[in-house]
Amino acid sequence: MDKAQIFLSIARRVIRAEADGLVQLADGLGGEFAEAVELMLGARGRVIVSGMGKSGHVARKIAATLASTGTPAQFVHPAEASHGDLGMLTPDDVLLMLSNSGETPELADMIAYSRRFGIPMIGVASRAGSTLLKQSDVAITLPRVDEACGTGVVPTTSTTMTLALGDALAVALMEHRQFQPEDFRNFHPGGKLGAQLSRVRDLMHVGDALPLVSGTAPMGDTLLEISRKGFGVVGVTDAAGLLTGIITDGDLRRHMDGLLSLTAADVMTRNPRTIGPDALAEAAVGVMNERKITCLFVIDKELPGRAVGLLHIHDCLRVGLG
Repeated sequence: MDKAQIFLSIARRVIRAEADGLVQLADGLGGEFAEAVELMLGARGRVIVSGMGKSGHVARKIAATLASTGTPAQFVHPAEASHGDLGMLTPDDVLLMLSNSGETPELADMIAYSRRFGIPMIGVASRAGSTLLKQSDVAITLPRVDEACGTGVVPTTSTTMTLALGDALAVALMEHRQFQPEDFRNFHPGGKLGAQLSRVRDLMHVGDALPLVSGTAPMGDTLLEISRKGFGVVGVTDAAGLLTGIITDGDLRRHMDGLLSLTAADVMTRNPRTIGPDALAEAAVGVMNERKITCLFVIDKELPGRAVGLLHIHDCLRVGLG
């Protein structure tokens, strides 16, 4: 067996061992999981997540996941807690404490503090009789499975199970609260994810930036409006100010003969494709790609037929869509 095959064999063994741990974790969950969710739902403050070493790294990720899905949460390092950060815990909080053994000495001060001040504590460990689980208001026992390292000393399967348990708690809380994509975007305004969850209203041009003319406008004035606004299109409105058509470069080319003798209504394409301000910008990009167009006028359902904005494909490309 060459080196590549050996490495692949190790990788598959590790992944299968961790996958088996996750199956055992899922099958072994009971009422204590529901109790933990209820405790966190009832918190008037935050969920304080803590752990030492590898459990601490997992705790940071769990705190971040909770915070981004509607459950206020914060990681507190147990060693720092012993030197003043215990003041971050209040009786309105819930403490989620992680430790594979349940006997990590650095957790002792946080455990004692939570007991002294009546701060509810959820303990997660693999030993049912451990100090952490015996002291916890809700004790979640991880399955006793072999670590995937083969030596039994490197936290692998145990940390994977703990991380998955944290995800399960976060999703249970999120679904109970009916956390929606627009809520998620509030916590993820940056990067590709923020762009994907942007609304048309976040990117559209409004007010004086809108290229609009009346149907009776001479094409000379219409061309000036197209040039001034710089979008390469102009919307055409009727006497009531409602959008009835759009003029694009294609419309101009089709009416080159005697163009300046015509009005905007003579040249426009009627019933243009539009979109609502609350639609996802990503959906707008899909429409523009499908129709091979570069702009969409935005029509508010509360103002039927009236253009309230214009979305250009360049606005979407600028934030990473397209």
